[in-house]
Amino acid sequence: QVQLAESGGGSVQTGGSLRLSCAASGRTFGRFSMGWFRQAPGKEREFVSAINWSNSNRYYSDSVKGRFTIARGSDQNTVYLQMNNLEADDTAVYYCAATTSDFFGGSHSYAQIYNYWGPGTQVTVSA
Repeated sequence: QVQLAESGGGSVQTGGSLRLSCAASGRTFGRFSMGWFRQAPGKEREFVSAINWSNSNRYYSDSVKGRFTIARGSDQNTVYLQMNNLEADDTAVYYCAATTSDFFGGSHSYAQIYNYWGPGTQVTVSA
C-alpha cells in the first residue's frame, strides 16, 4: 500500500511562489507515474501536471504551463510542484496522485487512472 502526503500549501499574494511536496510512504514509488490535480470551490477536480515513472516526460495544463514545474526528488519518493507567478485562479486544494501505469494518449490528465491519492493541501492566492 502507498500513502501520499502533500505539504507546502499556504496563502500568498498574486505573483508569489509556493513549492508543493508530495511524499510517499509504505512503498517506494520510483516506478510510479505521478500527477497533481486541483479542485477549487464549486468546481470539478482538474489536472495540473504529471511526470511519468522514468521522468522522461512532463505534462502541464495550459493554464499553468510556463509557471509551474514538476520534478521528482533524487530519492524517487518525493514529487515537487514549483508554482511561480501565482494567480487568483490558482486558488484550490491541490492533490497529488500516483499510478502504476505509464502514460499514453493523454491519459496523464485523467483522474481515473491514478490508484493513490493524498488528502490535499490548500493553496490560496489573493491580490
